[in-house]
Amino acid sequence: MNMKQIFHLSFFAIASALIVSCNNGKKQTASDAVILKNVTLIDGNGGQPQEHTDILIQGDRIAAIGQNLNADDVKILDLEGKTVMPALISDHVHIGSLKGTANKGEFYTEENIKAQLQKYQDYGVLNIMVMGSDRPLIFEKGIRDASLAGNYPGARLHSAAYGFGVPNGAPPIEFAMDYVYRPNKTELIAAQMDSLVKQKPEFVKIWVDDFGGKYTKMDPAIYKEIIQEAHKRGLRVAAHAYYLSDARQLVNDGVDVIGHSIRDSVIDNALIQQIKSRGIAYIPTLSLDEFAYIYARKPEWINDPFFKASLEPGVYQMITSEKYQNDLKSSPVYAKNVQAFDTALKNLKKLYDADVLIALGTDSGAMPLRAQGFSEHLELELMVQAGLTPLQSITVGTKNAAKLLKIDKRYGTIEKGKIADLLILKGDPAKDIKQTRSIYAVYKAGKEVSKGPLK
Repeated sequence: MNMKQIFHLSFFAIASALIVSCNNGKKQTASDAVILKNVTLIDGNGGQPQEHTDILIQGDRIAAIGQNLNADDVKILDLEGKTVMPALISDHVHIGSLKGTANKGEFYTEENIKAQLQKYQDYGVLNIMVMGSDRPLIFEKGIRDASLAGNYPGARLHSAAYGFGVPNGAPPIEFAMDYVYRPNKTELIAAQMDSLVKQKPEFVKIWVDDFGGKYTKMDPAIYKEIIQEAHKRGLRVAAHAYYLSDARQLVNDGVDVIGHSIRDSVIDNALIQQIKSRGIAYIPTLSLDEFAYIYARKPEWINDPFFKASLEPGVYQMITSEKYQNDLKSSPVYAKNVQAFDTALKNLKKLYDADVLIALGTDSGAMPLRAQGFSEHLELELMVQAGLTPLQSITVGTKNAAKLLKIDKRYGTIEKGKIADLLILKGDPAKDIKQTRSIYAVYKAGKEVSKGPLK
């Protein structure tokens, strides 16, 4: 064989390899595409469900939505009888330090964080905002950044880093809150805010509450300064609040988010209009208030496997014990907690009807009672109990929650061009909101990542 023949053979071999490589690449790209056929679509925008609808997913995006969609070399999934809605987004949670029946800083490990991000994902919650209880680990190891970039398993982790509380006060330091800033004078706040900014938080969290009279409440001069210093740095402030009087002052001082329901009084129309005109968002966390007393009543979901799967080991045994339930019933704050929940329902409805931005959040993970993942589904049910329709509550938990996190260009609704974060359900939550729990599959960025918590 002469050199010319060798050259031609070598060229042919290289060209053939390139063609195979290109074809393989094409097949790989095509195999990533899938059409979800014949679904009932709840797109998150609040409109009526669209029946017999197809969704084309290519890569991590929604490429098309319509009827009788077809494409070459695309996987077809016939999902007749199934409902597809956007994955949930929870704008107020806590992760990492919860383990078993306790919440401690020593539990804040990467292994525990991964497990809890996976748990949220199993429940169809694919973006979470941790409100002020994070610890250095997630920043030093790049966990938060990797998560938001899509290079970490489980729900995407948004962070408010380290919040602001009160010296020897709220939030209770024994609940793994030892990294919270606790200024005792306004002069300290600018430097603390500069320190916080280094972690690139998406919010600044402040605790303005006495926890039922147990702690000294944050001085209004302190939180006014925190809000001002945060705004100078382009950061929004989310406040833990309970009392109507505190909410009124916080609104006057420029707070951006009220992170819990107002629970001591029904909110007045003048304050509602002030909240609306200033574009302040409201996260009701109704499930938190129900959890404060409901275990004494043995709720209908107490033995539901969907609920039990969300609990840390030992928690179910604790909350179903006769002693625990009797202690709740005989607690001096039992009646107050029941009333607080009822007031929270009323305030949510008033604020929603006034067109204030309501976003989903639960405070899940702050205590063992507040079950991660399940709380988000319970929250939807409780919003319906407050007077919202199922479709309205779904929009709160998807589109609105994305808007508050400023990620609504990519997440929160099912529309062409958006990231394919989907919750595929066996039932129809537009008719029965509890059907958000009938999880058939969870899709994150166009890939099936879970069959739900009961897999």
